[in-house]
Amino acid sequence: MAGVTDQPFRLLCRELGAGLVISEMVTSNPALFHTRKTQLRLNHEGEAEPRTVQIAGAVPEQMALAAKFNVEHGAQIIDINMGCPAKKVCNLMAGSALLRDEQLVADILTSVVSAVDVPVTLKIRTGWDKENQNAVKIAKIAELSGIQALTVHGRTRACGFNGVAEHETAGEIKAKVAIPIIANGDITTPETASKILETYNVDGIMIGRAAQGNPWIFREIEHYLKTGEKLATPTSEETGTILLKHITNLHEFYGEYQGVRIARKHIAWYCKQQENANLFRSEINRIESANEQLSALKHYFSEQQAIAA
Repeated sequence: MAGVTDQPFRLLCRELGAGLVISEMVTSNPALFHTRKTQLRLNHEGEAEPRTVQIAGAVPEQMALAAKFNVEHGAQIIDINMGCPAKKVCNLMAGSALLRDEQLVADILTSVVSAVDVPVTLKIRTGWDKENQNAVKIAKIAELSGIQALTVHGRTRACGFNGVAEHETAGEIKAKVAIPIIANGDITTPETASKILETYNVDGIMIGRAAQGNPWIFREIEHYLKTGEKLATPTSEETGTILLKHITNLHEFYGEYQGVRIARKHIAWYCKQQENANLFRSEINRIESANEQLSALKHYFSEQQAIAA
């Protein structure tokens, strides 16, 4: 979720019911620790504890150094990314590409766990491709290495985000290791979340893309798990209020130039279910001023409320 789960979005998701949020992926390359991008990803000001930072890389010594660096800058949990399928990550033998080298996986995990005094967690996929699904073996390596919890995305690296995620693998792992197992992938509704928890006996669920433009999914799932009842869909007025707060925080966090541009994708996600969304998106993508962007959003959602009435 690089480029999405920045501090403004994490704060909003926590406010709307997320039990734990994880930072954008932070590089383990020490040469990049002091770049603007990395420094923004290290900003945890005002965030509720525990603060979790995800690191990525393929060199055990660098991963250990990155873990220590992030703990020194406020991380209270270190999450290791071995699940990202992006080519620019896998081409560096990081992310889910690591699943092809079980010894390297063990070396990285052991190095990171030994380097810090905070819990270390891991995210993986079910394997490299359908012929090489080794998630159970990786889970056992993780447990022996001292990993405290494991998230399993129900696709292989080769799948990318195509097809439907399966959670049988997460359930199989849960039956074979003692550490908490978290299921991830295509969990888009409260009913799906409940079914996965009950069917596969996993300890938790992780929401990713389903929260884009839909951050209230966390409170909806929480409410459904507690009561068995569904919350009403947010009104256009509430959607607009939440969006305006989110976009204002993006402007403040990144500055006007970058904030306006980063806001565009979030606006598209939020407005997807609104009336005249395509036309509005083409209009707002031409705006380069923070004040104009907010003004256009207020006008658009005023129109949405009038349509709903």
